[in-house]
Amino acid sequence: RAKNLTDNGLRVSSVFGDIALTPKVITAIEKTGDDYDVIILSCKAYDLDAALDSIAPAVGPNSVILPLLNGVAHLDTLDTRFGKDRVLGGVAHLSVALAPSGEIAHLNSIHRIIIGARHTANAKVVATLAELFTKTGVDFILSETIEQDMWDKLIFITTLAGATCTMRANVGEILNTLSGEAFIIGLLEECQKVAASNHRAPDPAQILVYRNQLTDRNSKLMASMLRDIERNGPTEADHIVGDMVRRADASAISIPILDLAYSHLQAYDQARKRHAAIS
Repeated sequence: RAKNLTDNGLRVSSVFGDIALTPKVITAIEKTGDDYDVIILSCKAYDLDAALDSIAPAVGPNSVILPLLNGVAHLDTLDTRFGKDRVLGGVAHLSVALAPSGEIAHLNSIHRIIIGARHTANAKVVATLAELFTKTGVDFILSETIEQDMWDKLIFITTLAGATCTMRANVGEILNTLSGEAFIIGLLEECQKVAASNHRAPDPAQILVYRNQLTDRNSKLMASMLRDIERNGPTEADHIVGDMVRRADASAISIPILDLAYSHLQAYDQARKRHAAIS
């Protein structure tokens, strides 16, 4: 990836306009005593441990980390390693794919970033970040309830991933089956119960937005996790669906549909590893 960026530049195709630029590529950070202001962490969850080792030399006494991963499980990991007072909350709403050529394809018209402070010590840096984001073309929101926003997306992405990965189809295709709508709505309702048990009951208006998206029979929406499966790659199943299942178990909540979806993803992962060992 580093060689591709160096040779060909960073290229993004989007309905909002294409981008072609030559970025400064750094593959390793030496500990120099420099104090980086903000470190934006946007890896996949299965690369989190390696990514944290990579950014650790950049974390100075005044640095803050803005994670844009799906889910909420990574917050505990980041808080433990770097301290909650230097970890912000963040949500990225967009659909993108990395083409074999290295070009990033923006697949829809959504490009929203939500950030917020999780500790009073971060109020000043968050305000500065917000000022910078508002000068971009991104649909930006500064949130005072960022952890709830992260939970809201967790509900949606768990439902979407659980449905599209289990059925190996997009939302519209699932809805046009005998029990597809009941399957999707069942997942959504189970995720809502788990969120409520963790004191993160979602706003009914937000759930209505999600429900409308997930019951659109013309929708081609699918989770990026399904694209990972289709390329026979690793997934964020444990970080997203698995995290929701574990939280349900801790609260003694019955989630038969989520259990099935997670079992399916676990089976895929075992089969992928078995095939890799054979080859």
